[in-house]
This record gives sequence, structure tokens and C-alpha cells, in this order.
Amino acid sequence: MRKHWPLYLMEAAELAAFMLSACLFTVLLYHPASPALHWIPDATLRRACMGIAMGATAVAIIKSPWGKRSGAQFNPAITLTFLRLGKIGPVDAVCYIAAHFAGGILGVGLSAMLAGRALAVPEVNYAVTVPGPWGTGAAFAAELFMAALLMAVVLTTSNRPRLAPYTTYMVGTLIFGYILVFAPVSGFSINPARTVGSAIFAQLWTAVWIYFAAPVLGMLTSAELYLRLTEPRPRPYFTHRHLQQKPTV
Repeated sequence: MRKHWPLYLMEAAELAAFMLSACLFTVLLYHPASPALHWIPDATLRRACMGIAMGATAVAIIKSPWGKRSGAQFNPAITLTFLRLGKIGPVDAVCYIAAHFAGGILGVGLSAMLAGRALAVPEVNYAVTVPGPWGTGAAFAAELFMAALLMAVVLTTSNRPRLAPYTTYMVGTLIFGYILVFAPVSGFSINPARTVGSAIFAQLWTAVWIYFAAPVLGMLTSAELYLRLTEPRPRPYFTHRHLQQKPTV
């Protein structure tokens, strides 16, 4: 554990950087006084810009020296899934998850220091994630689907030598698509620590259980399916050749 504390700090810094980017780009694109709101009046185009920004942020973090060293999980749901897959030990998993929550809070706190009251206006509200007008059921389904697909893509591509170099860019592309399509439904989180970081400052905990349960359930489900589909099947003891042999007396 003592040898791994730099990795824990890196994981915290990675989510802090992600939240800093999320908050500042939300101010830029959605604050009523922002010129971008008038330059890009269409809500779909603004979501596309937000998706590009956050997808690029994720790619930059994963490709960074710290991201390469720590594994760039910066998401408790990913860490729990990797624990299930045996890619991380229990003690490191607990420390990673604690670092994620600390990093999420730190990132929003730094954003509040930089953006001031602009981060607190209702249109921005600390980039909080809450269900959209379709309700909690739709938000849960969206978060579940996004988390499951993300983990399926990560496991499928990263374990194939020809596709592994493109895994990071596929993750960035997914984030772009998720924000474009699903942000109005759930706010787009798939990360409990990301949701908590914003909720603490916004003091808004609407249906927060969704952002814990759905990402973890979705990613673990994909991991279980991946294990079942890829694990070698045991050979039967009695083969076709055994059946053809004549019994001896």
C-alpha cells in the first residue's frame, strides 16, 4: 500500500482534471452570459461541443504519463469491475475508490475557485447530474446502457492486439456520443465519484442512487458476460473416440 500511494494520488488528480474540464466547459457553453450561448444557440450543437471537449479530455488523461502509470480508471465502477476481473487487489481497489471521490470533490472545488459564482447559476449548477424530463427509470436505463457498453468496448478491444491501440480513442468517441444523445436523459455520469463531486457543491442529491447502482451494475454485467464468452470451455472426459471404442471383457 505504501508503495502504491503515488498511484492513488494520480487517480485522484485524473478525476479532478476531468471534473475541472467538465465544470469549466459547462460554464463556457451554458452560462447565460457566455458568448458561446449566443454563438451556438442550438442545444444539440452545444451538446456536441461538450461531447468533443469531454471526449478529448478523457483521451488526454488516459494518454498522460500519470494515466498510463495508474491505469487511468478514475471511476469507482471501473475499479470494482477490475477487482472482479482480478486486475486489481482489494486494498488497492479501496484506496483507488477513495481517491476517486476525493478527486471528484477536489476538481469541482478548484472549478468553483476559478469560475466563482458563474458555476453556481441554475443553468450550470456545478455540472450536477440529475434525471431529465423522462424520469428516473429512463435515467437508470441510460446509465446502465452506457456503462455496460463502455466496459464491453474496453474489454473487447484492449484484449485484442490489433484493436488495443485504439481503445482510448474508442472511449473518447463513446463519451462524445453519450453526451450528445444521453445527457438530456440522465445528465451523463456513469461515475459515482463524478456525481458526488458535483452534488456536494450543488447540494442536489436527486435520485443519486441511480449514479451508484447503474454504472456498477452495467459494468459488472459486461464483465461477467465477457468472462463467460471468453473463458476456455472444459473438454469433456468422454470424447467421440471413447464412444467408438468397443468394450473390453
